[in-house]
Amino acid sequence: MKIWLVRYMAKEISTETAQQIAVEFLKKRKNTEKIDISTVEQKDGVWIVRGTCPIDLEGHPWAERFEVIIDQKGKIRSTDFALL
Repeated sequence: MKIWLVRYMAKEISTETAQQIAVEFLKKRKNTEKIDISTVEQKDGVWIVRGTCPIDLEGHPWAERFEVIIDQKGKIRSTDFALL
């Protein structure tokens, strides 16, 4: 089932849906298939998805930490990235 369809079917999204939205967003934005989710938590009416993904910095592999904030309707509200 496509994510956009899930967004319109549910009034509030689940933990699994929040994680799936974040993974699909990160795969497109970071151009990688390897996304490691460490936590998914609901706080103050939003979902916070945290984890790491690999990046290539001038030919050297690095890990990048991310945090994706998703609202109850499934829209990404903010992102934060930092090198480990």
